[in-house]
Amino acid sequence: MQIDWNNLGFSFMPVKSHIRFRYKDGAWDTGKLYNDFNISLSVAAVCLHYGQACFEGLKAFRHKDGTLKIFRPWENIKRLNRTLDHIVAPEIPHELFLDGLLRVIKDNIEYVPPYESEGSFYIRPLVIGTSPQIGIAPSREYELIILVMPVGPYYKGGIKPVTAYIMEDYDRAAPGGTGHVKVAGNYAAGLKAKSIAHGKGAEVDLFLDPTSHQYIDEFGTSNFIAITKDGRYVTPESKSILPSITNLSLMKIAEDLGMKVEKRKIHRDELPEFAEVGACGTAVVITPVGKIMSESGLIDYGVSEIGPCLKKLYERMTGIQRGDCEDKHKWLLEVK
Repeated sequence: MQIDWNNLGFSFMPVKSHIRFRYKDGAWDTGKLYNDFNISLSVAAVCLHYGQACFEGLKAFRHKDGTLKIFRPWENIKRLNRTLDHIVAPEIPHELFLDGLLRVIKDNIEYVPPYESEGSFYIRPLVIGTSPQIGIAPSREYELIILVMPVGPYYKGGIKPVTAYIMEDYDRAAPGGTGHVKVAGNYAAGLKAKSIAHGKGAEVDLFLDPTSHQYIDEFGTSNFIAITKDGRYVTPESKSILPSITNLSLMKIAEDLGMKVEKRKIHRDELPEFAEVGACGTAVVITPVGKIMSESGLIDYGVSEIGPCLKKLYERMTGIQRGDCEDKHKWLLEVK
């Protein structure tokens, strides 16, 4: 299959194979590569009825010297296991997870975008409860499925500021619920809010804390980050926020660049005072936010491009991922 590396979208593409591991009788098997991208499930599968499903997202990058490296996979398996524990599903051994990543990437190596392109190799691990059950209980059997595919930039035409809309009447997750883990249901819970935001002319939805609706939680699919006028990196502290590996990495990079990092509660009244605001996540790293709309008015940051601090953070992060900056924290795993 001929691929136009410079015109990749951020969308599913069937490649040569994916890998599946099955959990049965208290143990994971050794995994098998499949080239059929359809799966067979019982109509009574637990994942379909009771939502016992979760996933991760990470990327691998081709470097200028030809090597191929995965960005921080150790953090993804730690987060995946935290999610599995929360939904009473079996833990995945780190060695099995990393073995699966390497096997499926190497089997699809011809689909990895070259260094010269803006593309990357997206990796989507998915865990579903598969045993047929009508009573509400954890599944007895599971599948770990790891998909890989080449992707281009999330936003065509470069990074441009987007508009966010504050959700006053919808919550992504409840305190003590599943907001801090990456279950599939969290994203279904945000679809209505996303639709409302789009209807208001905004590209992204911004959730407030579900208790008081006075503090910033996160965007529908990304963590919230901001730069203060005196150059501090600020991101919310909340039990209903998914700990973003991108945000974790950016906080360390900010410290490397001499910035003070604050992870704390952020009142919505602080929003007009920030110099720069962004959404951060695996797909795009940083998306600058130029305007924030709400029922009470509009905050306009007056920007037409990514701000200087977020740009510096973005360039350092992507530089590490693509091998153009030193990997001083040993975040990259080479595919050999």
